Amino acid sequence: MRSTLDLAAAIGLAIGGAFGMAGTFVASDALRETVWAIDGVGIVVAAALLTMKYQRLGNDLVAAGFLTFLAGESLLLAGNAAGLQASVPSYAGGIALWAAGLVMVSAQATFALWVRLTASVAAVLFAASALMILWGAPLLPTSAPLPALGYPFLVLTFIGWIWTLLKPER
Repeated sequence: MRSTLDLAAAIGLAIGGAFGMAGTFVASDALRETVWAIDGVGIVVAAALLTMKYQRLGNDLVAAGFLTFLAGESLLLAGNAAGLQASVPSYAGGIALWAAGLVMVSAQATFALWVRLTASVAAVLFAASALMILWGAPLLPTSAPLPALGYPFLVLTFIGWIWTLLKPER
């Protein structure tokens, strides 16, 4: 039987994925910041629940990965209200932690191979974006092709995590 916490984590991931992608297409600064705040809270709640779930299951690397991802999302959430340009330092740190967390969560065969692959692609794209920002590239959270190319892979990873949480037990 599926737990209420698994369902809550799945809902948090769904909110995070949907609102996060929506925020990249919003022209209004205030609306984007609001949408991304909702996205961030959903992801932080989901990552906290997933940290506890996998730690209780004895899968410490996956639990630590979700905790690292949560720390990255918290940095993004904290910088969000400052606006696109002013949020770049916390954004760079946040996506660097996203990349590390995604690698940690995907290092073991806890999730299906396709989920680990989408997470790995997202991790590489976010790590490259963070390094580019640190080396002086004028990237914003909405810049294309990087970091924007990483978001669809992150959302596909969220879909895989949701699928894992909600799939019928055998």
